[in-house]
This record gives sequence, structure tokens and C-alpha cells, in this order.
Amino acid sequence: MPPLISIDVLLIAACAWLAIGLAGMLAPRRLEFISKTLFPFGSVVSFIVGVTALFFLGDEPQATVLAIGLPTLPFHLRLDNLAAVFVLLLGFVSFGISVYAAGYFRKGEGAAPGLLCIEYHLFLASMLMVLLADDAYAFMVAWEGMALSSFLLVTTDHRHEAIRRAGYLYLLIAHVGAISILLSFGVMTGGAGDYTFAGMRAQELSPFWGSAAFLLALVGFGAKAGLVPVHVWLPEAHPAAPSPVSAMMSGIMLKTAIYGLLRVCFDLVGTTIWWWGVVAMAIGLVTALFGVLYSTVQSDMKRLLAYSSIENIGLLAVGIGLALLFHSFHMEILAALAMTAVFYHCLAHAGFKSLLFLCTGSVLHATHERSLGRLGGLIHRMPWVAWLALLGVIASAGLPPLSGFVSEWLLLQAFLFSPGLPHSWLNMIVPVAAAVIALVAAMAGFAMVKFHGIIFLGQMREPNLIHAHDAGPWERAGLVWLAVLTVLLGVLPSTLIGLIDGATQQLLGTGLAGRVAEHGWAMLAPISPDRASYMPMLFLATIATVLLLARWMVRRFYHGRTRRSDAWDCGYFFQGPRAQDTAEGFSQPIRRIFEPMFRMERHFPSIRDEQPYYSVKVEDHFWYWLYLPVARVADWVSGLIVRIQGGRIAIYLLYSFLTLLLLLLVARP
Repeated sequence: MPPLISIDVLLIAACAWLAIGLAGMLAPRRLEFISKTLFPFGSVVSFIVGVTALFFLGDEPQATVLAIGLPTLPFHLRLDNLAAVFVLLLGFVSFGISVYAAGYFRKGEGAAPGLLCIEYHLFLASMLMVLLADDAYAFMVAWEGMALSSFLLVTTDHRHEAIRRAGYLYLLIAHVGAISILLSFGVMTGGAGDYTFAGMRAQELSPFWGSAAFLLALVGFGAKAGLVPVHVWLPEAHPAAPSPVSAMMSGIMLKTAIYGLLRVCFDLVGTTIWWWGVVAMAIGLVTALFGVLYSTVQSDMKRLLAYSSIENIGLLAVGIGLALLFHSFHMEILAALAMTAVFYHCLAHAGFKSLLFLCTGSVLHATHERSLGRLGGLIHRMPWVAWLALLGVIASAGLPPLSGFVSEWLLLQAFLFSPGLPHSWLNMIVPVAAAVIALVAAMAGFAMVKFHGIIFLGQMREPNLIHAHDAGPWERAGLVWLAVLTVLLGVLPSTLIGLIDGATQQLLGTGLAGRVAEHGWAMLAPISPDRASYMPMLFLATIATVLLLARWMVRRFYHGRTRRSDAWDCGYFFQGPRAQDTAEGFSQPIRRIFEPMFRMERHFPSIRDEQPYYSVKVEDHFWYWLYLPVARVADWVSGLIVRIQGGRIAIYLLYSFLTLLLLLLVARP
């Protein structure tokens, strides 16, 4: 019997996830069995998936055919370096989420545990099959399985109308995106009838049809990823879902859309046109700026993270656009730099955003509160969650020496090295785009300071927070795993670039591994050390040295004595929790500076109010500019159809008579 190869192991893993899900249906109400047995088994499968992809990176592609589709439409599957990068992400991130989920789910939270188990593991198996699919048929079956299972997970607590509405909105936009993806595949077949990816690669599309395939793919995968303006489902669905599901959707599912876009743009279409990069970069910049601005003004902690995910997806679209632009002008080293930044940010964002969503889950369980205005001071009651969330916050803010800094630094390097493009106006636009990226990074830091500071620091804003408790052992283990990934991605960038470079070479024909390896694992110099370099371990050692030196000086000169006094209150005697800055007050400068970007409804207190209060509600302009007009048109058309269908038999006979007359007039020679 021949030894198992990597793609065989992954197929067995997909079957194992399905088997674990079905096992949950054998005892659908036994929460202890499902959470403490089946979810840990699922996490083991996830770890095997991650390790398999890790050891495969750099190898030759592996393919197989499964006769499980229609009689003449089997599933073609293929594992190459591009797929392996995202399988690596899926395996290692879902391992931490599944371990956390083993201690997260409680009784009475919507669907029965058995249903939750099968939906969760079907979601994992579907995402894996999306990454392995090598034909349009297998891809769309897995894609729809991913959409359906994630919809069921979003509506887990379906007793609430808002959650059901969020789930239906997500499913609607997911299917609109799926139609666009299917049309893109249809264009790429070139009328040859070969639905395999190999057949699509063999087609030589004209610039018109290649552009049509690109635009359809951008709309379809952008709808799943959350690009503006097809983003409206994301800030609704992520807060509605249980926190492990939110982590899975933000950390992993959104990256399958990025994978699909990379697969189409750089692998299947076969040619690139420079303006594709401009379009992707422009949409990415708008998405990133929109997402970060809306994240800064949120008062719901999960909605804040959801808008932050939109921002990060925008950065990925910018990186893809920059890689397309450089690749079309045969500037392959710079294209490889931009592509490496995309891969790195996919991995980094999957780690730190999953960590942050899981931390909000622990806070939600401990306090039963999602509103930032009702939280505060939880670092005293939940130190594990607070300190681990701080790592995610630092990474999300793009600060060294964690993972978010490396990926954003690489992206900025690609912008800074870009002068020399053939079009002069591109040379003017690219620095402006770099400035927008810098603004987005600064605003992301603002949003993360707000997130962590209002939840964990200061005084408790509500009396019942005194009863909050820290995360349990399973939850801590999952959080620690994701925190470790975030730290490792930050301090070992050269090693990781060497691992993922096979995917960059597959798409572009060149990579950065050779240049990076010249300077060793401790220094990251993507082009040359004279132009730009970064030494994460030295940076980390400097921070640790400064902290230890400060601690020693305090003990040496103050003899270990602790002096406590009230904080400076500017002469104001009241220092209760109501004196602290609120979530709305914290973001007031952003709302004022960027007021045209928001649709706001304010309630101002009056001196006549017995219980005066101030409130501000921030809404998305796109609801009123795009979605509500479309909904009104759809209502009008459906009402017209109902009136047409509700007539008498004589009216239907009149319709038939008029139709026959029209056909006779058209067919008359």
C-alpha cells in the first residue's frame, strides 16, 4: 500500500470533521460529551491539517479525482503552494478556536449542542474543500456548503429577530456573490465546456473577457470578504454569531475569499492588465478607510471588531491591487513584495482577530454585556483575558514587535519602492495611497486603544461587573495558542517568508526567500538592508531590557515601597466611574472630523427632562444610498407581479390574446 500523501491526509481530515459532526447528532442534547469530547477531537484534526500544510509548503502540486459528484462531473482536487498557505491558516487558527469552543458553549444558547456541532464541523470541512477544489463544480459545491453552514451558525440563537435578520442578510449577499463567481468561471471556460481549473488555465482570453472575469470575481469574492459596498452583512452577522463562530468567520472564512481572488487573478485568467490593480487598490483603500472610521465610533465591542475586519480586508485588497499593478508592468520583485505582504497579513489577521473575538466571548460570558458603555475595569476580574487581549490589540494596531506590524510594514515598503511606474499619474497616485494606508494604521491604533481601554481599564461602570470571572481552562488554552501564533509571526518573519515563498513563486514566478535568507533569520530586509530593514528580536530585546531596567530602578531607588494616592482630578472631587470617558466621548473627535462619512442621529438632553441623557446613533450611508432604494424597487416589482397574478380568468385570457397578437406581428414576414 503506497504511503499517504498530503492531499490524502487532508481529505481524511475533511471526512473526520464530518464524522465528528455526525457523532454530535447521536446525542444532540449532551453538552458535556459534545463540548469536552467532540470539539477537542475536532481541534486535533485541525492541528493535523495545519502540520500537513506546513510540511507540504515548497513541494510539487498533488492532484486527485473523486467520483462523488454527478456521473460526468467528478470532483477534481489539487493541493499546491497557494492552497497550502491558506490550509495552514485554516488548520492552526481553527485549532485554537476549537479548543476555546470546548469551554465556551453553554446550555440554552439557541440551537441544540448536536446541531451546533455538525454545523461547526461542516463549516470547517467546507472551507477545506474550497481550498482543495480544482474545478468550478467542486468549488461551488464547497462554497455553497460553507455559506449554508455559516448561515446556520450565525443564526444559532434564532429566537431573536435581529439575529434572524442578520443571518438572512448574510445569506442573500452570499448568494449574490456566488452567482457572480459562477459567471466568472463561465467566462473563464471560454466556451470550451471544460469546467476544470486546468482547462481554464489553457484558455487564452481576450482583454475584454479577461477583464469581465476579473470584475465578476472581484464582486463575487468581495461580497464574501466584505469589500465596500457589499460589506453590509459583516457588521450584522459577526456580532450575531457566537464568538467562536465570529472568530472563524473573520479569521478564516474571509480569507477563503482572498484565496479565491488570488486564484482567479494570478492563476486562472492567465493575463493581467494594469488597470485591474488600480481598481482593486482603489476599492481596497475605500474599504480600509471606511472600516477603520466606523470601527472607531462603535459602542458595541463585537461590531467594533467587525468593522476592523473590513479595514483589514481593505488592506489585503490594496496589496492585491499593488501586486497586479507591478506584475502587469513586469516589476516582479516589487510584485513579490506586495504579494508577500498579502500572504503575511492573511496569516497575521487570522491570528490576532480570532484572538480578539474570542476575548470578547469571554467578556460576554462573564458580564452578559456587549456595550462598551457598561464595561470597564475588567483587568482586575479577568487578568488572563485582559493581558492576552492586549497582545491582540497591539498586533491589530500594527505595533512592533507583533505580527500586524510586519505585514503592514511590508505593504508600506511595497508602496515606498514603487516610483518608476510607466504612467506618470500612477507615480502621483501611489504615494497618496501610501499616505491613506498610514492614516488607516493610525486610526486602527486609536480604535484598539478604545477597545482595550474601555473594556479592561479604569473603574467598573456597572455594579454587577464585580461578579465577573476569568476564562476557564479550555478558553485560556485556546487564547494562549492564538497569542503564541501572533507573537511568533511577529518575531520570526524571515522564517515564515521562507515557508510561504513557494506560493509567491507559483503566482509570480519569483519570490523574496533568497533575498531574505541572505541576512539570516534575525533580520528582515525584503529588498536590501540599505533601503529598509527590521530586526524584530532586537526590538523585542530592547523593550524587555527597558522594562526590566525600569523595574530595577524602582526597586533600587524606592526600596520596594509602594506609594498610592488619588489620580490627579483637575480639582474635581468626584472620581467615580461616571467621570471616566465613555465610548461615545472617546470617539467624539473622530465623529466631528469625519462627520460627512457618518449618518448620525443624536438625542440631546433638555433642562426639562427628569432623567436627561445624551445618545448618538451612527449608521451606514450605504443602507440609504444603495440597499434601501433597491429594496423599495424590489417591493414595487413584487407588488406589481402580485396584482398581475391576482386577476380574473378573463384578464388572463386577455394576456394570452395580446401575447399571441404580439407574436404574430413579430413573426410576420
